[in-house]
Amino acid sequence: MLGLTGPRYRLGAVLAGFTLVATGVAVQVTATPAAAATPHRILFDNGHAETAGNADWIISTSQPDPLGEDSSPSAETDWTGAISSWGVALQKTGDYSLKTATGALTYGGSSTTDLSNFDTLVLPEPNTLFTTAEKTAIMTFVKNGGGLFMVSDHTGADRNNDGYDAVEILNDLMTNNSVDSTDPFGFSIDSLSISSDYPSAISDSSDPVLHGSFGTVTKSLIASGTTATLKPADNANVKGLLYRTGYSGNTGAFFATSTFGSGRVAFWGDSSPIDDDTGQSGNTLYDGWNDSGATNAALALNATEWLAGGSSDGGGGDDGGTCTSAQLLGNNGFESGSSTWTATSGVITDSSDESARTGSYYAWLDGYGSAHTDTLSQSVTVPSGCTTAALSFYLHIDTAETTTSTAYDTLKVQVLNSSGTVLSTLATYSNLNAASGYTQRGFSLASYAGQTVTLKFTGTEGSTLQTSFVIDDTALNVS
Repeated sequence: MLGLTGPRYRLGAVLAGFTLVATGVAVQVTATPAAAATPHRILFDNGHAETAGNADWIISTSQPDPLGEDSSPSAETDWTGAISSWGVALQKTGDYSLKTATGALTYGGSSTTDLSNFDTLVLPEPNTLFTTAEKTAIMTFVKNGGGLFMVSDHTGADRNNDGYDAVEILNDLMTNNSVDSTDPFGFSIDSLSISSDYPSAISDSSDPVLHGSFGTVTKSLIASGTTATLKPADNANVKGLLYRTGYSGNTGAFFATSTFGSGRVAFWGDSSPIDDDTGQSGNTLYDGWNDSGATNAALALNATEWLAGGSSDGGGGDDGGTCTSAQLLGNNGFESGSSTWTATSGVITDSSDESARTGSYYAWLDGYGSAHTDTLSQSVTVPSGCTTAALSFYLHIDTAETTTSTAYDTLKVQVLNSSGTVLSTLATYSNLNAASGYTQRGFSLASYAGQTVTLKFTGTEGSTLQTSFVIDDTALNVS
């Protein structure tokens, strides 16, 4: 039911379960993702039990800076760790700067290993859950242009016996975060333990991960691993690159890529392919990196290059002039409540007094019939290489005002910088624009390419007679 003639009465606590501020989780991060430059900046995580049990998933024992062990490595043994081959191969190109994070992952902070200082984050089989704040940091980093490389292992590989394996931990990151928990990457990791296989690459000569500067990928290796189930209906950009023998399409994807916001994501279903058998003493390791039946080194390195923006068609972070087509607004239909948005209490609602255009939830500003101001905002980074940045939303306005000449109640649509300064007022609507149903509105934000800006709606109501501004199905499509 659209339309309200009397004043609006609503309970601010209706959405308390959705309101992230109430739970202490930051919902708006305005730190600008660091601009990708040569060298590309890669952060390997070692803050989540990546060396528990027989795992030794570090590029060097010198942390955060592997150059402290050897400033000019020429062989994988010059750095100590079971994935030192990965690190040394990148370092030898001269195009990469590598660091290791040993503490909590943050985004927008002052630490030298803060995610805002990097283009790509590598999670090599994490064995402890990420905190709520860490999940917000990781997802916001990717949404704002970062690359995320997730390496899993088989179900039950709980190396530190804390009750969680990498399958559960990475699925939790994707499905239980404050940024977007509605299958943001378009895949879920299967709870499987596949003993052995050599997954084959799809035929796609234009794919930069399969055919990158580090070589052509034909096969990978499973030595107790898992796969992913793809859900292109949730994210049309998800793509399986290598499949378990006998599988194709949306099932059995051993290596997959996707996008989220303006960032990129890669998934690998086993840590065995990154193991180079040269880690710290006391670990039982296996040389999957150089397995003669697979092309694991090329796969890891090409994917790292793609995630960091080094390949021809773009990547994570501000990639120096390329653009990945994507829809950038999080929770754009409000179905996850206040997730990703900052809003006045009660604005995001499923009240039956107004109606969503689609789904159940929508944003309802004003409608009280008394002096009142409501706001709704979200911070977003427009990639520098995008020439099109089309903002759209559906707006319904109903009012009890009878005037045909005076704008007593208004809704401003504005773009602000990270300091809160208004850069542009895109439009001002009022009670004079009242009409039945929803109308789609659209504006170009292409002039803000390369910037992190805040999209803000401000509804201001006069002292008498209600006007309701109802918003649903927002989008910021870039290409």
